[in-house]
Amino acid sequence: MKIKAGITLVALMAAAIAPAFAQSSGADIYKAKCQSCHGAEGTPNPGIAKMMGVKPVSDPSVKSLSEAQMISDTANGKGKMTAFKGKLTDAEIKASVDYFRSLAK
Repeated sequence: MKIKAGITLVALMAAAIAPAFAQSSGADIYKAKCQSCHGAEGTPNPGIAKMMGVKPVSDPSVKSLSEAQMISDTANGKGKMTAFKGKLTDAEIKASVDYFRSLAK
């Protein structure tokens, strides 16, 4: 009986932990999908900035954008930026935007 209860407990713990591993943090998503253009610290390299029109997170025009606008721009694309709707979940888009916004602080 103790073995059966132990196996059940392990199965329940695994089921509870699995979703935590399935979700990536905003930092992980940003590093994988955004960093190449927006820079590790939210500042693009000068070549990317000029070619793609990417502004640093510290730029007043970027800082003035609402979270909702950044989420929309990330989901639907803006300018030369590709749309991530369908490539990332809504939660992943929000997490990456939250992380990007934190770089301005």
